Amino acid sequence: MKKKKNIAIVAHDNRKKDIMEWVGFNWKELAQHDLVCTGTTGKLVDDTLRTMCEQHGTVPPTVVRLKSGPLGGDQQLGAMICEGKVDLLIFFWDPMQPQPHDVDVKALLRITVLYNIPTASNRSTADFMVSSHLFHDEYDPILKDYRDYISRDLEMA
Repeated sequence: MKKKKNIAIVAHDNRKKDIMEWVGFNWKELAQHDLVCTGTTGKLVDDTLRTMCEQHGTVPPTVVRLKSGPLGGDQQLGAMICEGKVDLLIFFWDPMQPQPHDVDVKALLRITVLYNIPTASNRSTADFMVSSHLFHDEYDPILKDYRDYISRDLEMA
C-alpha cells in the first residue's frame, strides 16, 4: 500500500448526511488521496471536497464514481478490491434499514476481510483510521493464504 491511497467511500441513503459531514471535517486528509465512491455518495463527496478545496485554494482529489450500490456499485467495488485497486473502505451503512441489496453489502464486507482491507463502518472508526500515522505512510498488509481452502473445496468436488 503506497503513501497515496485509493480510498473507497460508500454511504447508505440514511447515512449520506453523516458521510458528507465526515468528509467535510476530514477534507484535508482525504484530498491527499484518490477516492472511489458508489453512485450518489460519489457526487456528494466530490461536491463537498471541491467546495472545501476551492475555499482553501487547493486542488480537489480525483473522485471516481461507480454505479449506485443496488445497481451493481457494491459489486464493482468488490471487484476493485480483488484487483488490488482499493486500499481502505469507509462504509457508513444503515443498521436500521433493510437494503434491497443486502447480499451485495455482505459480499463486499466479506471481500474486505478476505483481502485485509481496513474498513470503517462508523464515524468513530473512520476518525481513528484517518488520524493514524499509517494513513499517509506506506503499509504492507499481511494477507492470509487461502490456498488450503481452495484445495479442500476442489478435493470435495
